[in-house]
Amino acid sequence: MKILVLDVGTSGVRAAVIRDDLTSAHDRYEEMLAISPEPGMVEFDATALADLTLRLARDAIDKVGSVDGVAISNQRASTIAWDARGVPLGPGLGWQDLRTIGLCFAARQLGVPGLRPAPNQTATKAQWLLDTYDVERSRVARVGTVDTWIASVLSGGALHVTDATNAGVTGLANLAFDAWHRPALDALRIPAEAMPAIVASAGVLGVASTLRGAPPIVAMLGDQQASLAGQACVRPGDAKITFGTGAMLDMNLGDGAPPSGAPRNHHGTFPIAAWRVGDRTTWALESIMLAAGTNVQWLRDDLGIINSSGDSDVIAAMCDHSDDVWYVPAPLGLGTPQWDYGARSALLGVTRGTGRPQVVRAVLEGVAHRGADLIDAAVTDSDTTIDAVRIDGGMSDNATFVQALANASQRTVEVSPVREATTRGAALFGLLALGHFRDTGEIATTWQPRTRVEPTAVLDRDRWREAVARAGHWIPALSAVDF
Repeated sequence: MKILVLDVGTSGVRAAVIRDDLTSAHDRYEEMLAISPEPGMVEFDATALADLTLRLARDAIDKVGSVDGVAISNQRASTIAWDARGVPLGPGLGWQDLRTIGLCFAARQLGVPGLRPAPNQTATKAQWLLDTYDVERSRVARVGTVDTWIASVLSGGALHVTDATNAGVTGLANLAFDAWHRPALDALRIPAEAMPAIVASAGVLGVASTLRGAPPIVAMLGDQQASLAGQACVRPGDAKITFGTGAMLDMNLGDGAPPSGAPRNHHGTFPIAAWRVGDRTTWALESIMLAAGTNVQWLRDDLGIINSSGDSDVIAAMCDHSDDVWYVPAPLGLGTPQWDYGARSALLGVTRGTGRPQVVRAVLEGVAHRGADLIDAAVTDSDTTIDAVRIDGGMSDNATFVQALANASQRTVEVSPVREATTRGAALFGLLALGHFRDTGEIATTWQPRTRVEPTAVLDRDRWREAVARAGHWIPALSAVDF
């Protein structure tokens, strides 16, 4: 049995064919970067994205002969609106796009219960696209996120669907993430008939008629939930952190009642749908670090004190500790638990004797401390214990960083067998839909970490919190903004 996974990310598209033993029969990635026409704007050409995805999908099938199903994983909340011919009304707006901050504040003033959109959600992105390109709402036929757009393209326009993992981060769904919140749609003048049906994350959703053999589309997951599944976090209390450009922790909360109506919990985490299988939703908590690998890129591209990201591991290992040099990674502000957009990165404790190894180690340990912050927030908000955390993403290859994370969190760190677990998770849910697994519980047996790292020291968390306090509220006007 083979699953074609189309992983449509922020920076490019991956087409991989995964066998039922989780080995890869084909894997090809092509970059497609978003553009930023002005500061704070992030947009992409939805037609070019569709063309690239189709080309890579067709090439994959040509290489392996046939596939039994297609699974989609995607960047969440990025938004497209298109007409009855399947032509986008304007650019796709990326999830990082901030042009709708004003619309977010305006929406809150409308007094609609449950309408409290953030600029990284779909709600005001859809509103902006329609207000800009279809003010009379006469042209728009469909509005959707990237998963919806790709499913429509694959099916020749026959499918208009999204799943709970994507619907739940739009700012437009009800609390159960199984239907659209009609008062919110009406307030933003988004036609209800243009919205996709909300379906299960695993199951036969339709047919990819534009691909040879017309394989069924059998799974659909947002990227972070796919990574959660890819690291086999299918039991309550299982947690993973993906350390990429930023970092996101997701923790399985199990099946049960939908989360409360609060958009964010007391310690800065927020509820999401981990996935929906049949009529049962598994819930999760998510916490966010706005910048993780970005800080290593800063060392490489801006300071020039390392030649490659991999050098950070070697250079940091030249010293046993940072000599009380501390780095707070906040070039874009601090996410969970502070949510301080006005915080800025701080390098503290530098002396005449501070050298390159101490600075590089301080940066890696700063990201590790932020990872521990995400874990602490999830544990406190959920009242659940995390005994070990699983990690993937580019920084999971950095041994010095992984050890620092274990030391900062005082937990076992289990490193994913694959660097990017998103593709693996989408494939697992495709296999679940086709009956290879009886239920999500069986996915737990697939977890075989590349390595387990135990704490070998205790990093000073009180000193860390003092450093964070000094980095906070650097730009008061931004610190006052709360989404």
